[in-house]
Amino acid sequence: MFFMKITNNPNIQKILGVYRKNTEAVQKTTKINQEKDKVEISDKAKDFQFALNAYKNLPEARKDKVEEINKKIQSGSYNPTGEEIVDSIFDRKI
Repeated sequence: MFFMKITNNPNIQKILGVYRKNTEAVQKTTKINQEKDKVEISDKAKDFQFALNAYKNLPEARKDKVEEINKKIQSGSYNPTGEEIVDSIFDRKI
């Protein structure tokens, strides 16, 4: 097998020089035109985040009161009046 060495050829050197200049120019242009990444959060996502944080900061249910009512329900001694039920529904702030 015969291989030809072309690196010493002056014409090849000229072609390689032009090629290098062109590729360097392309690389420089791509670097200049590239913008930095940006993150934009929509108003809907901001509202969701606000609501989620508000939810996380809500006080926990009063476990002692819940347990007391559960015991009354299980024993059959919990009999709220209709007025108490309506009042508790309207007292809730949603």
